[in-house]
Amino acid sequence: MELIKTFIKKLKSFDLVVIIFLILLSIINIIFYKDVPQWKLFVLLNLLIIFFSFALAWTEDRWNNSLTRITHYWYIAPLILFTFKEIHFMIQPIRKEDFDYLFIEIDRWIFGTDPTHFIYGIATPVLTEILQIVYGLFYLLPIILALRLLRDKRFLAIDYAVFAVVYGFYLSYLGYFALPGVGPRFTLHDFSMIDTELPGLFLTKYLRELTNIGESIPTGTANPVNVVQRDIFPSGHTMITLIVMYLSVKFRSRIKYFLLPVGTLLIISTVYLRYHYVIDLVGGFLFAVFSLWSGKFIFNWWQRKLGKEDIDFSRI
Repeated sequence: MELIKTFIKKLKSFDLVVIIFLILLSIINIIFYKDVPQWKLFVLLNLLIIFFSFALAWTEDRWNNSLTRITHYWYIAPLILFTFKEIHFMIQPIRKEDFDYLFIEIDRWIFGTDPTHFIYGIATPVLTEILQIVYGLFYLLPIILALRLLRDKRFLAIDYAVFAVVYGFYLSYLGYFALPGVGPRFTLHDFSMIDTELPGLFLTKYLRELTNIGESIPTGTANPVNVVQRDIFPSGHTMITLIVMYLSVKFRSRIKYFLLPVGTLLIISTVYLRYHYVIDLVGGFLFAVFSLWSGKFIFNWWQRKLGKEDIDFSRI
């Protein structure tokens, strides 16, 4: 028991979130094993990642050099993508119903129309090109912030930033479970016509295809609406981008002068490019607020458990 406690106390806050969430996913897989054909594989991979998280934490604590520290931070990036895919293979078999009808009704109640139809009236190839490029930067924004903090050797700040982003991603994944949906590009528009209706200039078509591949619907997929990932509420793009923008300001980092305008355009792009309803963005904002509020308590609680310094924005 003492050995287990020793290993647990070597975990960083983001390791703790990863381990708890993967245990939760494994339990869900086991409970719904009749519905999720790949459940054994997912449980095995989750356990291997948990072991890897412990190993990285122990390695950094033992050697504490730049290589072990950087490896410990950056294993999170591919892990987020892996978990995103695991969620994809779990949501449809378990939840079965999409809630796009609810999101459409709410948007129409607020605006009196479908926002994506209204925005179509002001669409131009230049604007589409800009917003598709910005949309494609989503996963890079947290990395850009982390690289800046790492360059400045602000290790407490980067510990908190990585924790906040991981915690935010995983909360958004719970939202996908609660209210799965496919988005207006399938429900309010003809998905096969998007390149014709929203053309860009040079890169839009290729970036759109990369996004589709990430959403499990590469070109040629039969009935893409049936296999696309259910990941619209809350808007993870909005939620994580807001968290990154907020942290860049609170950390008083110069990178905010890049992240704030780019992040704002990215949030706008989610509706313009027909990936999200406006209510998804509202959900992303509310999830971001809750994530930042509750996350600070969790992070500081774990820091105290480890006998380490709290996060205090006025001192870092």
